[in-house]
Amino acid sequence: MKKLLWSLTLFGVILIFPVNGVMEYDKMEKFTDFNGTNVYQTENNVKSKAKVTMVGLTLIKNAALRSAVCLDGSPGGYHFHPGSGSGAKNWLVHLEGGGWCSDTESCEYSKRTSHGSSKHMEKKIPFTGILSDKASENPDFYNWNRVKVRYCDGGSFMGDNENKDAKLQFRGKRIWTSVMSDLLSNGMEHAKQGLLSGCSAGGLAAIFQCEDFKSSLMSSTRVKCLSDAGFFVDATDVSGDRSLRQLYTDVIEFQSITNNLPNDCLNRLNPTSCFFPQNLINQVKTPLFILNAAYDSWQIQESLTSKSADPTGSWADCTFNLAKCNESQIMFFQEFRIHMVNLLGGFKEQRKNGVFLNSCFSHCQTESHDTWYSKNSPSVKNKRIAVAVGDWFFERGGAKIIDCAYPCDKTCRNLI
Repeated sequence: MKKLLWSLTLFGVILIFPVNGVMEYDKMEKFTDFNGTNVYQTENNVKSKAKVTMVGLTLIKNAALRSAVCLDGSPGGYHFHPGSGSGAKNWLVHLEGGGWCSDTESCEYSKRTSHGSSKHMEKKIPFTGILSDKASENPDFYNWNRVKVRYCDGGSFMGDNENKDAKLQFRGKRIWTSVMSDLLSNGMEHAKQGLLSGCSAGGLAAIFQCEDFKSSLMSSTRVKCLSDAGFFVDATDVSGDRSLRQLYTDVIEFQSITNNLPNDCLNRLNPTSCFFPQNLINQVKTPLFILNAAYDSWQIQESLTSKSADPTGSWADCTFNLAKCNESQIMFFQEFRIHMVNLLGGFKEQRKNGVFLNSCFSHCQTESHDTWYSKNSPSVKNKRIAVAVGDWFFERGGAKIIDCAYPCDKTCRNLI
């Protein structure tokens, strides 16, 4: 097979990197980094007029004894910024995303990045978007205790196993429980309000861990969960196959995740189906908010029109530049949107839940100031994402918003 390059799209800019010069696409696409949090890595790069708050990395204590370790065996970690004033007893825990690894080769690659080893994690990161400590940028959660849990297990915080031969640790579940234990002992056990959120693979994890988060807090605590860009759909790609289904099958089998999947789903469906949010969300009892782009850029580029699905490259121009899409290609995207809207139908009807589905070609919209609550942030019916989430959490109404189809929305920050 052809030797190929790794492409990563961030905020409409395409970056091309060789990966050891030998990676074949059908394996490389399985662990493409699509985590929105790594866009801003220095204070000077944050696109906000206000001075950004940089928050240090805390490594989990006694991580080896607790098996709360990354793929390479290094300690898991998180960033914590304390709340103040009226938010001092409120907690927001945000789960980082960063793709999945599904075989030895892909997990070995992840070990050399922050998504597989805390040795490669930034010592400080900017807290922006939903993590910002500024009322002008994050009106409802700015003074809460805010935590960002780093993602370094390659399995959406669901694995609890190891591969001794390959020297790989699949301990996402242990990282989750250890961080929760540390936060509870640091004051979260007395929380008045709690929100578990996550982006991308972390958004999927927020769905998986929602009920556990709820049960960890007092019965009197108002607890809700938010999944940003975590609604990965079991959809047919341009070849007629279901590449994401195969990826999830490989992740579950390689990391031995089956036993950690929700029992109420496993009683109905096979393990792979139970990794798809569409088969999970209606059974989540805790109030849940689904925030997603109807034309999720990662799903389009890395699943629906990936090079394994489009070996001749007939979709290549379109998936990186909408202006180059023909009528039938746009129709394919519209059908994907319709499928996503239909999957959210029953979920949306439950009073406790919230939805914000905008007709953008983007991925992860809570973590950036530009998409969360800037003057020109994406909006539907004049409501920005931060406002919609806040309205839902505090039950101010107007929390079920589905945009009209492309190209009606002129507020999008498209990545394609």
